Amino acid sequence: MDIFEEINRLKREGKRAALATIVNVHGSIPSVMAAKMLVREDGSIIGTVGGGCVEGDVRKEAMEVMRSEKPHTCSFNLDQRPDDDTGLVCGGSLQIFIEPVIPSPRVYIFGAGHVGFNVQKIATIAGFETVVVDDRAVFANRERFPDAADVLSGEMNEIMTELSPCDSSYIVIVTRGHRHDLNVLRWAIDTPAFYIGMIGSARKVLALFEQLKSEGASAECLARVYAPIGIDIAAVTPEEIAVSIVAELIAARRHCEGELPHARKRLREDEEEMGSQLNPAAAGAVPDQA
Repeated sequence: MDIFEEINRLKREGKRAALATIVNVHGSIPSVMAAKMLVREDGSIIGTVGGGCVEGDVRKEAMEVMRSEKPHTCSFNLDQRPDDDTGLVCGGSLQIFIEPVIPSPRVYIFGAGHVGFNVQKIATIAGFETVVVDDRAVFANRERFPDAADVLSGEMNEIMTELSPCDSSYIVIVTRGHRHDLNVLRWAIDTPAFYIGMIGSARKVLALFEQLKSEGASAECLARVYAPIGIDIAAVTPEEIAVSIVAELIAARRHCEGELPHARKRLREDEEEMGSQLNPAAAGAVPDQA
């Protein structure tokens, strides 16, 4: 199987991989300069960089490169005793460069109003591939979203049956009304999407969560949802709200480990403090301006 054909296939399917290439050689090694090995996200491989423990170590490092999306160079000294880590005694040394093969993260934006419009623009600039969905053709059209990967207009429940978000997909729910938000959220929590976020006041979020719980949704499923959506930057305008949303998408994508003021964190703090009597204008909640 051709490695580059497989890379293209994986990217089309939204799957991750890492490509390992021998970039530096001294002395004798069990492979050749520029030899390549592709490691898929399930750990399976195509090609070889020489076999043995070196290949096993490269495979482990490739999994971390996929996770971090950051390239890494590994060095191996093969002038060792057979009982050393590599188990190879070729006498040479080599360096292997491992680079991530990551499809452009796809964001499904439900709602083509003011917030959705600005989320699409900013997310595209930030390197996300965007798909815009709305039931209003006057809002969801190519003239309005010329650089979106796709623009889908029609009954949203029907459109959702045709979509297949994968575990690297993002779902942003910024429709114009609670009923649409509820329908999309009901669908979204049953997908393997990496990120799910929904706009709304704290009271609205809790009300929709309670509705889904009454329908059998588990607490674990709802805990996946970033709602209210976005980083709490006191955003007010649609443009500012879009910045806060895309900032959260980036933080999720880059596995940010720092403490960020997520709007949903404020919701949970208020929920613990006030129980079900939550102030609908809770600080940090992103207002409905879809």
